[in-house]
Amino acid sequence: MAAVDWFASATVAEPLRPTRRRRPQPRPAAAPRSRRRRPAQRRIRGHIIWMTAFALLLVGVVAVNVAVLRTNVAVHRLDDQRAKLEARNEVLASKLSALSSAPRIAAAAHKLGLVEAPAAGTSYLDLAPRGR
Repeated sequence: MAAVDWFASATVAEPLRPTRRRRPQPRPAAAPRSRRRRPAQRRIRGHIIWMTAFALLLVGVVAVNVAVLRTNVAVHRLDDQRAKLEARNEVLASKLSALSSAPRIAAAAHKLGLVEAPAAGTSYLDLAPRGR
């Protein structure tokens, strides 16, 4: 337990024996090194390329979101227009129904002095040729 170990007497470990250092093996003679800056430049260029790619992707995502929002606004406007036109059509249909009602037409004809023909006084004329 931690509390018991905390208050226990400290024990000292035995010192380690010194180890012998191995001598490094001689390396084969290499061509003289010139300063290489290319790997660092490649790393920096690679990071810049990745950051640019991610920035372009982010700009693309934002552009798509803006386009979708604009489309949604346009659809909402069209829905409002459609609802207004449907309401106007209903009002016009109601007016048409009221204007073309039979009692209204009969009252207008009566004002003009027209009367309804009696059913017994009507006859039909057949205009079809009889030869066939």
